[in-house]
Amino acid sequence: MNEETEEGEAEESAETRSMYHFVRDAWKDPDASYVKELQWRRMIEWRKGPSFQRVERPTRIDRARALGYKAKQGYVIVRARVRRGGLRKHTIKGGRRPKRKGLKKITMAKSIQRIAEERTAKRHPNLEVLNSYWVGEDGMSKYYEVILVDPHHPVIKSDPKISWIGNPPHKRRVYRGLTSAGKKGRGLRKKGKGAEKIRPSLGAHDNKGK
Repeated sequence: MNEETEEGEAEESAETRSMYHFVRDAWKDPDASYVKELQWRRMIEWRKGPSFQRVERPTRIDRARALGYKAKQGYVIVRARVRRGGLRKHTIKGGRRPKRKGLKKITMAKSIQRIAEERTAKRHPNLEVLNSYWVGEDGMSKYYEVILVDPHHPVIKSDPKISWIGNPPHKRRVYRGLTSAGKKGRGLRKKGKGAEKIRPSLGAHDNKGK
């Protein structure tokens, strides 16, 4: 195969790729694409704004669509700002050497993304959290866009692909770890050896047989 044929095939494959493929490739490494310039401007604006801001359209349309977002009535996008880093603990005044104080390098059982989802759901009690995705971070905060769905909206009720979110088992689903970030934090992406106790949940497995 000569070089002209290889170049032709490369051009043809690039032409057949959709817009979502190019957006996804740009967000895989934001610092090496046009996203870096956009993010620098966005951070200045986002830092000055509220911690939870409703937005008209997703910042990452490819990720939002992959997680179930549709540009139709009943879907809401909220950008959440959550602090980054480990837990902050008060200084212990009792006598002990510094390394035993337990102040640094302590992390929570929940991820920052799950915290962003739960805080967003708390501010929108009539909506259910479908999923969320990362959109940026700076030295102090991380930013996530949370996809919310109105389970009582007629458009949502009439759509068989999303009407399940209004069923009783999915009520307050974000607080029970049923989103993608929640399942990851519960260890449900692992199977086989080493994951014997995580299903159906850690609490249910510990109470089994009692």
